[in-house]
Amino acid sequence: MTTTPFAARRQRLLESMGPKTAAVFVATPTAIRNNDVEHDFRQDSDVFYLTGFDEPDTVVVLTPAATIKDPAADPKDKEPKQLSPKLTMFVRPKDPEREIWDGFRHGVEGAKNEFGADVAFTIDELSRRLPELLAAHDAVVYRWGNKAFDERLFSAIALARRTAGRNGAAAPTRILDPIEVLYEHRLRKSPEELAAMRRACAITAEAHKRAMSIAAPGRHEFELEAVMLETFRKHGSERPAYGSIVGSGPNATVLHYRRNDRQLQDGDLVLIDAGCEYGYYASDVTRTFPANGRFSDVQRAIYELVLEAQLAAIEMVKPGVTQGDIHQRACAVLTAGLVQLGVLEGDVDELLKKEAYKPFYMHKTGHWLGMDVHDVGAYFVPTADGKMAQRPLEPGMVITIEPGLYFGIGAEKAPERFRGIGVRIEDDILVTDSGHENLTSSIPKTVEEVERACAE
Repeated sequence: MTTTPFAARRQRLLESMGPKTAAVFVATPTAIRNNDVEHDFRQDSDVFYLTGFDEPDTVVVLTPAATIKDPAADPKDKEPKQLSPKLTMFVRPKDPEREIWDGFRHGVEGAKNEFGADVAFTIDELSRRLPELLAAHDAVVYRWGNKAFDERLFSAIALARRTAGRNGAAAPTRILDPIEVLYEHRLRKSPEELAAMRRACAITAEAHKRAMSIAAPGRHEFELEAVMLETFRKHGSERPAYGSIVGSGPNATVLHYRRNDRQLQDGDLVLIDAGCEYGYYASDVTRTFPANGRFSDVQRAIYELVLEAQLAAIEMVKPGVTQGDIHQRACAVLTAGLVQLGVLEGDVDELLKKEAYKPFYMHKTGHWLGMDVHDVGAYFVPTADGKMAQRPLEPGMVITIEPGLYFGIGAEKAPERFRGIGVRIEDDILVTDSGHENLTSSIPKTVEEVERACAE
């Protein structure tokens, strides 16, 4: 992306916040992996969304009402020039020696010239400069939870309030969660964002098809993971959007299985839940397929039931429908199918009320998707009468649809022939003006398509 979308996002946020609300966003903290080796850095989504800046030790401050002294002014000047910055960035300083070891830094001048900062300081100036920036604002938008930075922000607010008390100026008295302003914007995707998500989905589609084609009894789960990761990077993806799940046999019944080290056996199903990130936007896809290329009768019966539920849920996606509606539709199909398979007994409606499906389907049918794989945005919104209700879908929102059935080895409530079988099918769905678009529809999904992909 050029700098234009980032500037437009900041302007939209400033308008949403109002003239007396500031906002502070903090880069992802670096974390030690072992000894002096750090985990790979991935920028905080909010910081990147607003600036495109991809370096650690960064703080982004939006201040519609700030007035500060020009940092470039002569210290001897009794009446230095006053600035009214809307975007202030605190960044790592240029450091030729560290750049030899860790790579290029944009520094203060880069933050201004390339990323649109009105004013920029080195990160060591934060404690001194932040109180001045927050003064004259009534509230601060900030996502608390970063313990180290929480204390720094509270100290800056306290200092701003003490100063304000002496001169009669305003100072922050409230902290607002970004869900009230910024996350409403992130929830609805722009054309630029959708282009990145489509590219992520296309790369992920290629990876899933390759994994199906190489799977065979005797291979290991990590071999399939490796071909997924190779495909992601080969096509320009920065990283996986989340830790890849490659579960064969009974491992497919573990929702967040991560070891990926079992050898595939003849007769196994393989569940792969994996997606890449492209341009800081995620894909999230699950496919389940037979290790030997052919579904058994029992596997096929479970698979086709999950597929029926997924297709019914996808068909519901359109503006005005809620994710709760979609989940209930998937649960209804699964419950009716479980009765037909002899897993459940009784009236389908009564079984639905009792959530009798939960031992075999224990998660929701979908979630928001965007920069984060479980993306930001409220699932419930206030109604006219002051109550909370499930949020209706709107054009530009992207969700996942991912029903599944899981019969663990020790699932005593399941017929023995089903135990050890796990199936999940997941696609990424864009809500459009008239309905929906399946962004991952090119990945084999019917029994015939899957078996054909396994044979290629």
